[in-house]
Amino acid sequence: MRRRRERPRQLLRTPLAAWERDGLKAALTKAGLPAGDVDDAHILFWRFESYEDVPVGFGGLELHGDDALLRSVLTLPPLRQIGIGSAIVSALEAEARAHSCRAIYLLTASHQDFFSRLGYTRCAHAKLPQAIRDRGQAGASAEEAAMVKHLS
Repeated sequence: MRRRRERPRQLLRTPLAAWERDGLKAALTKAGLPAGDVDDAHILFWRFESYEDVPVGFGGLELHGDDALLRSVLTLPPLRQIGIGSAIVSALEAEARAHSCRAIYLLTASHQDFFSRLGYTRCAHAKLPQAIRDRGQAGASAEEAAMVKHLS
């Protein structure tokens, strides 16, 4: 049965405290996403909830000067396919703008279509900013696509 795509309500975002990162790590591991550097204090993570206080997902950013690396976007399984992932990405883009970033980069092995619908375009790994390329996660394998969205 296919779920009806709904427009999600505004999401509340709360910066993830250091003691909450174990829960994020467990959720990422269960979803098959990288979780090895979740404890890195330089990576900003948020918990997203609906206005009814229902947890809906997580997302993160690494800031590198004028650029950001989108990290660990995760919608909790029962809430997928209704637009929450898009709302999480939109909130993370707003955070990047607030930090004066001019572009957001990401790496993905399986969600290129999703990010393309949100305005991200493929770019060569060699075109990633050096600071992002040097990051552990940015040492991407050949099957991971690098993508970018320029912020206005």
